[in-house]
Amino acid sequence: MKKINCKIYRCAKQDGMYLYIHSDKTSEDLPEELIKMVKELTHVIDLELTPERKLASEDVNIVMKNLEEKDYHLQMPPDPLKPHLHYGD
Repeated sequence: MKKINCKIYRCAKQDGMYLYIHSDKTSEDLPEELIKMVKELTHVIDLELTPERKLASEDVNIVMKNLEEKDYHLQMPPDPLKPHLHYGD
């Protein structure tokens, strides 16, 4: 079973924006443009990702692919115009 360990950070720029970073990388390893875009980062949690793991707002397979290829995945806030079916909207 394929596993990837990652660190998740909350981005100060916008509520609901999170940055997943491969566990063996730091923010210094990320592109400068990305760091400017997300502003200040606050560590939230460390996770072990597997294809079977469910994430609240993202497709785990896309996150894992981005971590393998780019060493990071940026989760954008949900679209405010899209209904939240899990909340009963």
